[in-house]
Amino acid sequence: MVTRSTRNLILLGATGSIGRSTLAVLRAHPEAFRLTGIAAYSSVSVLLEICREFSPKRVCLVDPGAAERFQSQVDDSSIEILSGQSGLTELAAAADADIVVNAVVGAAGLRASLATVAAGIPLALANKESLVAGGPLFQEAIAVGKPPILPIDSEHSALWQVLNGERRESIRRILLTASGGPFRQLPTDAFADITVEEALAHPTWQMGPKITVDSATLVNKGLEVIEAVNLFQVPIDAIEIVVHPQSIIHSMIEFVDSSIVAQLSRPTMVLPIRYALFWPDRVPGDDGRIDWNELRSLTFEPPDWERFPALGLAVEVARRGGTAPAIYNAANETAVAAFLERSIGFIEIPRIIERTLEASTLVDHPSLDDILTADATARETARRGMEKVKW
Repeated sequence: MVTRSTRNLILLGATGSIGRSTLAVLRAHPEAFRLTGIAAYSSVSVLLEICREFSPKRVCLVDPGAAERFQSQVDDSSIEILSGQSGLTELAAAADADIVVNAVVGAAGLRASLATVAAGIPLALANKESLVAGGPLFQEAIAVGKPPILPIDSEHSALWQVLNGERRESIRRILLTASGGPFRQLPTDAFADITVEEALAHPTWQMGPKITVDSATLVNKGLEVIEAVNLFQVPIDAIEIVVHPQSIIHSMIEFVDSSIVAQLSRPTMVLPIRYALFWPDRVPGDDGRIDWNELRSLTFEPPDWERFPALGLAVEVARRGGTAPAIYNAANETAVAAFLERSIGFIEIPRIIERTLEASTLVDHPSLDDILTADATARETARRGMEKVKW
């Protein structure tokens, strides 16, 4: 068993699916981590429960009204209560933090990730949008590995594990696996009738609503392609998507000698979270363990680019670079929110992304202000486009 001193951990996005899985890891290893700060958007009741169990010193609710409600209900008057994006950023760079887990959903997590890296704190990253929208801003930290950015996405964790001890120049191809989502075999003429409930019924993963819809459109895989380009510093043409419905192989790397190395486990986020938190060590755990007496087959197929046009758009965006990924992500977040509110249909999501990209002016070498401006402008462009959609 690995022994090390107890480390202070900050958890951003504590009430989502990744946040809950992170808390499960902390419960299993109470001697390893001290939860000193938590953040969520507005889930007062859940954060109160977490406070009673883990006694963090700082709590941030991004919604100021929720922060006021939390303050009126919390039992421990010594807890420091923060609010807004500024509070989230302050918490992400806490001076006593030994590691920060960013599980915030969407581009809202970008500033927090930048603050963590700027403070020199190891960043366990589930907020893929940080590297999608802000990829150019993280390149120096990624190149030198200080502070380390520790990927929590199952696919990127798999690639990270496979690359352990290998040279980047030995990579021939990254094989990024995808389950294919719930509509992998649905005829395209039926996509217009897809309901919110059907889109939220993922065949292999239990996730929050936004990422589940992204998995149904394969936008999530597109975001992961962009993230992989930035995180592993490989050209887009070195990444290939492989549909693998069983979600047992979480990704593979083909090396220049034609060897292919893969990471396998049952679908669970506990395993990649635990790996990131304890890196460079491994600790015992049965989450994800495969029963080879029950597993009968692993199948593979190419993605259907026609059925899932948003995936092809992501590849184009990754090749284009600059502010294009931020625009792609912002348009998608806006469209998915509208779909979940039943304001637009499922098939409108990739159309809105494409229209927004076509209407946007790109910046090749963006600053943070350029990225934030592109994000805000893309959301407004997407909203205007949705007003023209009859649904």
